[in-house]
Amino acid sequence: MKKKLLLFISVLTLSLTGNAQLSGYAVGDIVANFTVTDTEGNVHDLHTITASGKYVYIDFFFDTCGPCQGVSPIYNEFYDKYGCNTGDVYCMTMNNGSDNDAETIAYEQSYGGTFNHGPAISNEGGATAVTAAFIPGAFPTICLIGPDNKMVNTDIWPVSSVAQLEASFPAGFAPTAISCSLTLDEKKSIEGLNIFPNPALNNVNVSFSANTSSEIIISIVNILGETMKTINTTSSIGNNTIELDVNDYSNGQYIVNISGDNQNTTTKFSIVK
Repeated sequence: MKKKLLLFISVLTLSLTGNAQLSGYAVGDIVANFTVTDTEGNVHDLHTITASGKYVYIDFFFDTCGPCQGVSPIYNEFYDKYGCNTGDVYCMTMNNGSDNDAETIAYEQSYGGTFNHGPAISNEGGATAVTAAFIPGAFPTICLIGPDNKMVNTDIWPVSSVAQLEASFPAGFAPTAISCSLTLDEKKSIEGLNIFPNPALNNVNVSFSANTSSEIIISIVNILGETMKTINTTSSIGNNTIELDVNDYSNGQYIVNISGDNQNTTTKFSIVK
C-alpha cells in the first residue's frame, strides 16, 4: 500500500495502490504561477523562484496523514542538505487545505525531524488554491518543477531516504550540497515566537525565547502592509513575554515582526471582537 488517498470533497481516507500522480499537470506542462505565504509570514512566488534558475520541489501533505509524517523529516533533511533554498534546489511543503497555520506548525514540530525545516504553507497562506490546481491523487505527493516552469516529475515515490529524492534530479542537473545546519553558536537569537490569545480581543502577548540580550524592534503590521505599532526594547536571555494593547484595532489579520541581531522573525494573529 503506498499512500493514503484524501478525497477533496470529503474527509474519507482510503488506501491507494499504484502510482498516484497529479491530475492538474502532466510532465512537460507549463505550471501556472502562484504566490503563497508560509507559516512564518514569508512570501513565495513560483515564477520568481524559477526565474532565478532553481528547481522547485513541492511536498503536498495533511497533518494526520501517516505517510506524510514519515516523509517529512527526510524532506527536511534534503532541504537542509542543499542549502535551505539558497542553492539550486528550492523546497516548500503545501497543505491540502485542511490545516491552518497553528496545525501546520504543530505538524512540523512533531514530525519534521532535527534538520532545518523548509517553508510550510497552510490554508491561511494560500495552499488550498494551489492543491486544487495541482490535484494530487494521494498524500504525500512530491512533484518537481524546472526553471522553465515545466513540470519535470509529478510523483516522486518512494521516499525513504534523501538519496531517493536525489534520484529525481533530471539529467545534467547536479546541485552542490551546501548544508545550512546551524551550530549552537550560529542559532537564531530569537526563537519560538508565539502570540496569545489568538484570536485576540483587547491585548496580545508576544512571547519568544532569546539566547542573547540585545536591542530588538517589535512591530505590528496590518494586511495592507501598514505599520500599526512599533516598540523598541531589549530582550532578556531566556523566555520573554511582552503585552501589547490592540484595543483600537479593527477585526482582521495582523503580523508581528521582531527584528534585531540581523534577524527577522514573523508570525500572524487575528483580532475578533
